[in-house]
Amino acid sequence: MQTATESPQDPSGFADEAHRWWFPGDLKDRQPQPPWLQLSTLCKMEILNWRWSWRPLVITGFVFPVMLVTLLGFLAGDDASQEQLAYILCGNVVVTLIFTNMHRMSSCFAWMKAVGTLDYYATLPIHSYVVVMAVLFSFFVLSLPAILATMAYGFLLLDLPIRMHPLLIIVIPMAALSLAGLGAYIGVASRSLEEAQSFSRLVLAFVVVLGPVLIPPSNLPDVMFYIGRLSPATYGVSALQQTLLGPVSAAVGLDLIVLSGFAVIFLVLVHRKMRWRQEVS
Repeated sequence: MQTATESPQDPSGFADEAHRWWFPGDLKDRQPQPPWLQLSTLCKMEILNWRWSWRPLVITGFVFPVMLVTLLGFLAGDDASQEQLAYILCGNVVVTLIFTNMHRMSSCFAWMKAVGTLDYYATLPIHSYVVVMAVLFSFFVLSLPAILATMAYGFLLLDLPIRMHPLLIIVIPMAALSLAGLGAYIGVASRSLEEAQSFSRLVLAFVVVLGPVLIPPSNLPDVMFYIGRLSPATYGVSALQQTLLGPVSAAVGLDLIVLSGFAVIFLVLVHRKMRWRQEVS
């Protein structure tokens, strides 16, 4: 005998239970959850998605940046200036953010688009930007060990003085947000996972090589310096240098404003590109 919580398509009654969870109370008076509760729930879901595979994600997040710090540190030699060493350290922290946030966001959104996960989310009474922020949050949390490991290893290898400023706790998330927003847009704009990964690698090369990320601006041609101004990585490195090594100047405020602008632009582009049936009120 079929109960009130069962249906022919879902004998377990899970769908009805999930429906009541999203719409507490009488179904005829159902209302969507507030955005903060939507975000909290989706963040937990996204974090739990990686409960079986978080170890390789953490390890692969810092292997390449640590190897790059080692290589560039040895190439710089004993005569390297403090400016060169600062760019090696802070540039590789940004490279870590690119690998663990931008690249993974592009692959994740391309995959969700391909298998219909985004279409499923679009049928639920949730905002599209909440989905983006929840995925971003999960990857940022998973990237924290890699960021800390890269910073610690860089300080030890390059023998740089540590002058951390409290603004660092704002700079790192803002740099991650701007790069992750770019990755999300690559993912939703690509036609396949393979295309997203190819574009992501191309953008990785662009933001790292064409601009003062790993190399001081004094060692770059003028054209590469000005092209680098179009990349959020450039402003992330500048803000990290000031808040990691000091001294902090008014320029860090400008860097944060530009990073915020990049983040807003990319998130708006993602929102417009995602096929959301309707936005809930």
